[in-house]
Amino acid sequence: QRVESGGGLVQAGGSLRLSCAASGRTFSSGWFRQAPGKERELVAALSWSGGRTYYIDSVKGRFTISRDNAKNAASLQMNSLKPEDTAVYYCAAALQYALGLSPSDYDYWGQGTLVTVSS
Repeated sequence: QRVESGGGLVQAGGSLRLSCAASGRTFSSGWFRQAPGKERELVAALSWSGGRTYYIDSVKGRFTISRDNAKNAASLQMNSLKPEDTAVYYCAAALQYALGLSPSDYDYWGQGTLVTVSS
C-alpha cells in the first residue's frame, strides 16, 4: 500500500513536493494524474536503478521524479506550476525493475492527493 502526502493549493508559478511511502518492497515508481473529465495520464516514471526516466511533454523541465530505495519511497518535485497542472495525483509502485509506462505495469497505488493551481 502507498500513502501519499504533499498536495494542496498553490498559486501559478509556485512549487509543491509530493511524497509517497510504501509498506512493502517495490521497485520502479510512477506518478499519474487525473483532471476532472479527463483520462488518467502518466506524468513521470522512474526505473528502480534510476537509469531511465519518463516525463510527459507538458511537465518536462518543471517536474522531477526521485526515489529513495532504502526507504522504499518516491517523490515528485513540481516547480513552475500552471493551472493546467490541477488534478488528483496518484503515486504508483511496481514489482518490476523496468520503467513502467502503462497503468497495468503498476501493482500498488496511492489514494490520490489533490493539487490545485490558481491563476
